Amino acid sequence: MKTSRFAAVLPRRRSALAVLLGVALLAGCSGDKKEEYVERPVGDLYNEAMDRLQKEDYKEAAKSFDEVERQHPYSRWASKAQLMAAYAYYEDTKFDDAIIALDRFIQLHPGNADAPYAYYLKALCYYEQISDVGRDQKMTRLAMQSLEEVITRFPNTTYARDARLKIDLTRDHLAGKEMEVGRWYLRNKQYLAAINRFKVVVDGYQQTTHIPEALYRLVEAYTMVGLKGEARRIAAVLGHNYPGSRWYQDAYEVAELGSTDPQAEENGKKDDGWLPKLF
Repeated sequence: MKTSRFAAVLPRRRSALAVLLGVALLAGCSGDKKEEYVERPVGDLYNEAMDRLQKEDYKEAAKSFDEVERQHPYSRWASKAQLMAAYAYYEDTKFDDAIIALDRFIQLHPGNADAPYAYYLKALCYYEQISDVGRDQKMTRLAMQSLEEVITRFPNTTYARDARLKIDLTRDHLAGKEMEVGRWYLRNKQYLAAINRFKVVVDGYQQTTHIPEALYRLVEAYTMVGLKGEARRIAAVLGHNYPGSRWYQDAYEVAELGSTDPQAEENGKKDDGWLPKLF
């Protein structure tokens, strides 16, 4: 009797186990199910991507351009889709993704007619990430390097002309960073460190808007360390090159009166000194 009852129950248990196993397999299959691949004409895919781009749906536009290349890698539209996907990433402020896509395009199509634009767009990706002078300037340096590469490789293009303008702004930004550090050293009475920073601006960032102040700060720093002759020499350079600058009058006061607070001496009756006679 025991044997017959056990034999009767066993098939039912096996049947239930089989059902449970089947359900688990179906659940696993449904969880791993991927989006169905449907091959479409290249024109339809590209036009759909352009429509999404014009609607400023940049995320989906980038996916659609990537799909053009995925489905039609040997089509003449594939390379255009690569570049447009990078542009969509750029507009979506996904600069890292854009740079990766552009590097790939440049590597695969170095002689493509759109290569100058690819280099220029890569430079813009760095340029758009330039932070204020109070922060690290890694992106500023990368932007300048990339802009210089555009000018070197494609000197007679509209991209090169715009790159030259942006390089001027980038150099001014880097000079501004050096000035900020130099002022910090000056405030904290680390005069030699301050002098080195201001000399970097004067020697390495000529033609920027920071030169007059850099010269004045050098006058201040040299005065504070007792090098009055050097302070007067720098003041003379400042007066010769920027005679109308507000920094010149302050530099004269510092060099002649030995004070870094010229306003404190403005009521004093002093000899005109050597600097005004020089100019």
